[in-house]
Amino acid sequence: MSLVATLWTSRKVLCAAAAVGVISLASQAVSQSIAFKQALAEGVADNKVVSAFYQERGYAPLWTGPSAEDRKRRRAFLAAAEDATLHGLPSGRYDALRLRSKMRAARSDAELGALEAELTALFIRYAKDVQTGLLRPSRVDDEIVRKVPYRDPRSTLEAFAVSSPSGFIASLHPQSREYARLMKAKMTLKELSEEGGWGPTVTARSVKPGFEGRDVVALRNRLIAMGYMDRSTTQTYDGEIESAVARFQEAHGLYADGVAGPGTLGEINKSVEDRIAQILVAMERERWINKPLGERHVWVNLTDFSAQIRDRGVVTFQTRSVIGAADRDRRSPEFSDEMEFMVINPSWYVPRSIATKEYLPMLQQNPYAVNHLEITGPNGQLVNRAAVDFNAFTAETFPFGMREPPNQGNALGLVKFMFPNRYNIYLHDTPAKSLFGREVRAFSHGCIRLNDPFDFAYALLAVQSANPKATFHNYLNTNEETRVDLRQHVPVHIIYRTAFTSADGKAHFRRDVYGRDAKIWRALQAEGVTLPVVRG
Repeated sequence: MSLVATLWTSRKVLCAAAAVGVISLASQAVSQSIAFKQALAEGVADNKVVSAFYQERGYAPLWTGPSAEDRKRRRAFLAAAEDATLHGLPSGRYDALRLRSKMRAARSDAELGALEAELTALFIRYAKDVQTGLLRPSRVDDEIVRKVPYRDPRSTLEAFAVSSPSGFIASLHPQSREYARLMKAKMTLKELSEEGGWGPTVTARSVKPGFEGRDVVALRNRLIAMGYMDRSTTQTYDGEIESAVARFQEAHGLYADGVAGPGTLGEINKSVEDRIAQILVAMERERWINKPLGERHVWVNLTDFSAQIRDRGVVTFQTRSVIGAADRDRRSPEFSDEMEFMVINPSWYVPRSIATKEYLPMLQQNPYAVNHLEITGPNGQLVNRAAVDFNAFTAETFPFGMREPPNQGNALGLVKFMFPNRYNIYLHDTPAKSLFGREVRAFSHGCIRLNDPFDFAYALLAVQSANPKATFHNYLNTNEETRVDLRQHVPVHIIYRTAFTSADGKAHFRRDVYGRDAKIWRALQAEGVTLPVVRG
């Protein structure tokens, strides 16, 4: 007879089955209790937190007892483990089928104690995975320097023990609307994959208005399957197809000219499988940031080249951005911090890496090069260029600082927005306005340049000034460097999402400009995350 199958409602049956003539039922029950506790204690010994949890409750079971609550906890966890793939998690990591088999086979208190320990270990693993992610971000890419809000396992167990099991488990994953919409988009694409995907790809390098033939038909059919145009029998790249291509381009962050060039076709030819992988990565990233973001916060999506202000989940301001170039030492990192102040008419204090790698070689050729910059000593005093032999220094021994005073052509423009951090990253204006017209806007040394910095400043000041525009320009018109504190700090989240949704539930995709999502996807696959079989 299986203990779990009978839900431990008749311990006398087990006692009778296991007892020998010289052992009383009472002593047998005591020995079983000791055996359970010993097996459980041994099973959790390697985890001090879990061990302390069970010690405090006198090694009373959380899962394997005979109570209705124990049964509810078992059922809720096993159901969650079986449905782990809904969250893009590997079901084999929690192995519900094996657990059920072990439950049916358990016939002694020692086996129950070991099973109790195993269930708890797997539950803690599942809770961590679904709540804050399978992966450690910085181990995947050292430029993902985000502090993941990991929960204390003991607090998780204590809360679970006194909560509705199914309700508690349902509350573990991110409760954001974005996560829910990503899950829905994943399910929609999975169903589409089972129906054959989006059909044959477009084999031509480019297809333009006026073209006819097989490639136009393939383009038309994929646009129809993706929902960007209504059914049509046209074999000519007509105005209908051109408009559909433009809609696709706009939804994918491409220059919306209605021409299916190499870049656009590269995105149109992405398979359903590719897009599901992007969504699974986005869900993992959403778990990494599973915490209150702030009623008002700044949201910078590097892959979208955009910066937003969000108030209570609603985008109230948005502007284009320029991000760090894709070079190894210029890419923008991912992290969260708090914006504390803005500087109007800022000086640009040249980062040492730029001063030594870019400007020192120029100064060695000509001491009057980059003459818009001041060269300063240790105390900020101006240095006479004519009195310095720059060839005497290397990048390691260069002893000077460099500063560009406030001016219209300053590298930071006329305002910068500060959230002091160890990476020296901030948002700022720029005189290089033409870059905002590019499709891919990865040109900076890591900081985030804004297309509409004045409007961004007005929006930030609106909560502390009756006339934010006048307040801003009063400082600006002094032509003097001025710090303006934000009375309430604003959380800033620099994120990297190649898949995200809009409020209407539509999924949007972007290119992996730094190759980070490809790394994350490989790491998820190594952990056992898989995709549905896609036929087209």
